[in-house]
Amino acid sequence: MINENTTKINQLMKIAPPGVVLQASWLTDKGYSTNLQKYYRKSGWLRSFGTGAMVRLNEVPGYEGALYALQKQSGLSVHVGGRSALALLGKAHYLEMNKAAASLWLFGGEEERLPAWFKKHNWAEKIMYKPTSFLPQEKGLVDYAVANFSIKVSGPARAILECLYLAPEKFDLVECYELLENLNDLRPGQVQELLELCGSVKVKRLFLFMAEQLGHSWVKLIRMDNIDLGKGKRSIAPGGSFVPKYQITVPSNLVRNEQ
Repeated sequence: MINENTTKINQLMKIAPPGVVLQASWLTDKGYSTNLQKYYRKSGWLRSFGTGAMVRLNEVPGYEGALYALQKQSGLSVHVGGRSALALLGKAHYLEMNKAAASLWLFGGEEERLPAWFKKHNWAEKIMYKPTSFLPQEKGLVDYAVANFSIKVSGPARAILECLYLAPEKFDLVECYELLENLNDLRPGQVQELLELCGSVKVKRLFLFMAEQLGHSWVKLIRMDNIDLGKGKRSIAPGGSFVPKYQITVPSNLVRNEQ
């Protein structure tokens, strides 16, 4: 029995990369019974990482190893997004000097919830989680390599849309503008797809307004007729300047070119 248990733990070590969380439900699905999981903890191969989760004895996973578990083991779409994703991808260098960068923004599906072990753990970063359905869960994500595995994070186009989704309540519009200023190499085809699928009129209007203000060359390739910008005015910054083309009121200091 001991030899069999040892063989199974060796198999587990091969299929689960170092540095990731091992969820009890996933282990059960893989043939590791509750009793066997207890045996591994008692024998010093695994240790508890909160209710329903374990890790290798001498490992202290970061949030990346936890996200790996949510994505690969639970099939959730929870991912690093917004300005946090842009920072990971090297698209927001100045955020290193910004205290707000210490917050890690995660996005997931509207019905997706973080498990208790994730929420209760004392992560190095302040976790901010936003469940939403304004974009399809699987669109605009890219692989981000960690030491022994990779996780899904928002690509630049999706990330800036997520920033605008949080603005202005959670994220400053001027900072959104500055982030978008660095994104002069977005792929117009992907931008087109995301804008057509985006369910937020506010996000689409702000994004197109800012991109045109910045003069990004890829904007000219966007087929505006295929994008539903809704009807009626939107006051995003009361007391600001009204932009007739997009029927939005924005901070006056963002209006640099007449539209």
